[in-house]
Amino acid sequence: MLRSMPAATITVALALSLAACGGSSSEGAAPPDTLDPGADLAKQSLTVSNWDGYMADDLPAKFKAKTGASVTVTKHATNEEIVAKLTAGGDSGIDVAFVSGQYAQALNEQGLLEPIHADLVPNLKNLYPEATGLAYDKGNAFSVPYTWGTTGICYRDDLVGFTPDSWNDLLSPRPELKKKVTMMATERWLALPALKSLGFSVNATDPAQLDQVKAKLVETKKSLLAFDDTTFGDRLKSGEAALVEAWDGWCPTDTKNIKFVLPKEGSDLWVDTMVVLKSSKNKEAAHAFVNHMLEADVQGWAPANILYKVPNKPAMETVDAKLLKSYPQLDMSPADLLKGETAIDLGEASTLFTTLASEVAAS
Repeated sequence: MLRSMPAATITVALALSLAACGGSSSEGAAPPDTLDPGADLAKQSLTVSNWDGYMADDLPAKFKAKTGASVTVTKHATNEEIVAKLTAGGDSGIDVAFVSGQYAQALNEQGLLEPIHADLVPNLKNLYPEATGLAYDKGNAFSVPYTWGTTGICYRDDLVGFTPDSWNDLLSPRPELKKKVTMMATERWLALPALKSLGFSVNATDPAQLDQVKAKLVETKKSLLAFDDTTFGDRLKSGEAALVEAWDGWCPTDTKNIKFVLPKEGSDLWVDTMVVLKSSKNKEAAHAFVNHMLEADVQGWAPANILYKVPNKPAMETVDAKLLKSYPQLDMSPADLLKGETAIDLGEASTLFTTLASEVAAS
């Protein structure tokens, strides 16, 4: 199975590049253009920027066969890379971009996104009702969710010897597990276990609260094997690690003795979205592309191939029962998933997490 880096992974520098975007208000959002529902899509061509391996390779050809519009796919490695390109000024040449939810929010607040024309995306009906009330974009006004998931504890039950149920099992591991634990390095996910352990929001910006988070993480660092965003699954398989912080889709529960659990203190909800750029000259085709991605067999490719849940009921119904048995986290209901707290754009306060991550790393 292909394992693509979660788009939720955000580099420290990205927070700085978006700090000037402001908070969660919609000030600066662009008004909708007038679009032609009867436009000849064969006269339009699209450039779509996405993460490598985040959709089927034959999708552009199938979309062209269906609509007549051609698609060129460009790739970005991180949110930082695509946001830098979209905010550099001038026409980026990109019509549709895949970005994480809080970054769609920030781009919208800069007036860089075309509002979603629901009449041109009839497949919005396939979305779970829960996917229309996400904190960064209630009502899917400027973005359409593509994948969603959460973060928890991935562990070797044969090495741990108990069932972990708390972030504190990571933050204050039992003596026999010291140097057998990994946590993530990317700033919002670095802070997540401590934030939830202390009863704080994943979007906390109170400096006093973040000082407590820092103190807990500095102490935790002494017992860690590593900060690891990419190879924790391999470390579990080899036995080098016994307990790791993990995105649900990256916990290799198809391997004997490896299990995934959501801590009792709660977790996050991350969402990767599709947005249409205001600068696009092919907005009708762009909306047709978003609509195509919401087809059950098209969006159903994601759970089948990259092991991420999608907020599309008919698409999730296409997932093979054998896969759900191997990866039970794929079978999490939207209601259970939405018990997690959605990360939103924090504007200038994002630098607090940048500082936190830097100081923990340097401790």
